[in-house]
Amino acid sequence: MHPAIGIALLLTVLQVSRGQKVTSLTACLADQSLRLDCRYENTTTLPIQYEFSLTRETKKHVLYGTVGVPEHTYRSRTNLTSKYNLKVLYLSAFTTKDEGTYTCELRLSGQPSSVSSQNVSVLRDKLVKCEGISLLAQNTSWLLLLLLSLSLLQATDFISL
Repeated sequence: MHPAIGIALLLTVLQVSRGQKVTSLTACLADQSLRLDCRYENTTTLPIQYEFSLTRETKKHVLYGTVGVPEHTYRSRTNLTSKYNLKVLYLSAFTTKDEGTYTCELRLSGQPSSVSSQNVSVLRDKLVKCEGISLLAQNTSWLLLLLLSLSLLQATDFISL
């Protein structure tokens, strides 16, 4: 085998073996919508396929994603936003009928054995409101910038604390 082919094959195997990993799945209530935050690590350049689902009474219902076909009853109620290593699913008009175990599942395109998932059990009465912690949890760079700016302004005697 040509050395360049061997190196390319080794890099492909290493890339697939590292892949992606769901690090957390959290749920909170934003107005009347359920918000699911699926955080993950991605150590590959291969495209990631994803699926959000709900298991209720041992039946799996696909809500949104690129793996399974979302059920018709959820299509008009779901909305996805995606940022670096974060997929956020909103399920509008959330009621007790939507309670159950929610799953975020990731897999590498063309690699059916490279599946990573997390579950969260959701009960409407037990959900916390998303306000307050969500801004800090999703993006703390503005807070860091503010703290650094205050230190810089204080160092130049522009302000005194």
